[in-house]
Amino acid sequence: MSAIMLVGCGRMGGAMARGWAETHDVIVFDPHAPPLPGTRRVDRIDGADLPRELVVVLAVKPQMAAEVLPAVRPLAERGDLILSIMAGVTSATLGSTLGGTERIVRSMPNTPAAIGKGITAAFGGSAITAADRAMVDALLRSVGDVVWLESEDQLDAVTAISGSGPAYFFRFAEAMAQAGAAMGLDPELAMRLSRATFTGSAALADLDPASLAELRIRVTSPGGTTAAALAQFDKDEALDRLVRRAVDAAESRSRELSN
Repeated sequence: MSAIMLVGCGRMGGAMARGWAETHDVIVFDPHAPPLPGTRRVDRIDGADLPRELVVVLAVKPQMAAEVLPAVRPLAERGDLILSIMAGVTSATLGSTLGGTERIVRSMPNTPAAIGKGITAAFGGSAITAADRAMVDALLRSVGDVVWLESEDQLDAVTAISGSGPAYFFRFAEAMAQAGAAMGLDPELAMRLSRATFTGSAALADLDPASLAELRIRVTSPGGTTAAALAQFDKDEALDRLVRRAVDAAESRSRELSN
């Protein structure tokens, strides 16, 4: 397996690096990140000092692309495989900035990758070989599940669903805790109840093969308390409409970044 050059070692990059460090030579370039056990740091990107075959993982914020990519260009020009987890930075933009390379895989992981429970969507163009795809697939599976997309355009929708999605669930759990406090529960108790309900339900959904609709039906007794609450979500399709507006906004923002 090729060595990995990780450019950017923030939350997501660090999470992925921890999943790779035991089985790969992980080289980190990030002047601002603390040392990560099992990896080695470099102060500059110099192909002469790096292994000849690299998977170069771009894990910096999209706003930093213009600053960082010129340093990566010599690696791309010598033919190293580029794996980007930067939201909104297209393969065309990456290719033009990196000297015309088409050996690029774009991907969108999410933060549960930090505990090996992420899901990553990936897209590789015609220049990506079966060996390249297998290599990327193996790397990404070390932090969770992987799906491959037929079109790069689908990454905007993926960003809106799974990329940004963890924040939606956290925000919903916050709202539940706030509602509990408004009913007179101690705020810390309300938050504990909300968090435990959130994490327990997620674990149940992960382990039970039933559909989400079936899991919902199981806990909804006709005429009971749960049914009364769900009736508010479903009135005039309130919840569905809200979620669609939120996801549309995230997808639109991803497309804006692409442009």
